[in-house]
Amino acid sequence: MTSNTPRTLADALTTGTVVLDGGMSNQLESAGHDLSDELWSARLLAERPEAIVEAHLGYFEAGADVAITSSYQATFEGFAKRGIPRERAAELLVLSVELAREAAHRAHAKGVTRPLWVAASVGPYGAMLADGSEYRGRYGLSVAELERFHRPRLEVLAAAAPDVLALETVPDTDEAQALLRAVRGLGVPAWLSYSVAGDRTRAGQPLEEAFALAADADEVIAVGVNCCAPEDVDGAVETAARVTGKPVVVYPNSGEAWDAQARAWSGRSSFTAEQVTGWETGGARLIGGCCRVGPGAIAGIAESVRG
Repeated sequence: MTSNTPRTLADALTTGTVVLDGGMSNQLESAGHDLSDELWSARLLAERPEAIVEAHLGYFEAGADVAITSSYQATFEGFAKRGIPRERAAELLVLSVELAREAAHRAHAKGVTRPLWVAASVGPYGAMLADGSEYRGRYGLSVAELERFHRPRLEVLAAAAPDVLALETVPDTDEAQALLRAVRGLGVPAWLSYSVAGDRTRAGQPLEEAFALAADADEVIAVGVNCCAPEDVDGAVETAARVTGKPVVVYPNSGEAWDAQARAWSGRSSFTAEQVTGWETGGARLIGGCCRVGPGAIAGIAESVRG
């Protein structure tokens, strides 16, 4: 690394575009792991941690600069349903960050020379319910109740010293407000990304209103969208950049649709690396993929971003 190498992820966003990884679940499933229970990929934190390291490593080798941890569906409440006590649940949350760090170490040992960062995934309340409600929002909880749900997990993840907290797949403004309150004072920067449909959140609020919540949040270094259709990204990038003045983060899914009842994906992929140029021109500075976007697509994004 040279003297010009950015020391933090926030520094990197001022000098260029950073490549995120792709979907964790599709990497694990392609390696033969069954993710059909309510804990999804978080189950492997306890049962097959090495598989998570390998999944992260595959994305680093494909060209990703940032690994998003396997903690999206890891919550104290979700682990409790499986009989995992609170102390052990906290250990697994910390482990999710450590596994991503281990993958970065291995990537560097194998010859990757660029800086590599870790984003600790903080999924929405609906992810814990495992019924698809993260794509609807409006759980019937107040902002204060949602803040009480998120804060303990955020405190544990922040103490594990990730480079950034990924407040992701947020379906509505109530949960965004709760998360923005919960990250205050933790000492770790965050990005906030909504799950959207067209020009609105999944709960139906205008994106201008949703993005504006983070405009003055000092903790938030990027705002954007994830786990949406690739076709919904262009408008969201423009709106997020205009409303907040912050770097934009985008990592859509493949374009396929999730059937919560069948617990399966349907439809066809519409994600292409060629779309990246337009997103970058509009202000996107963190670009990757979410569900069903694999290392091949991330390699295409890295090639596009790095010329």
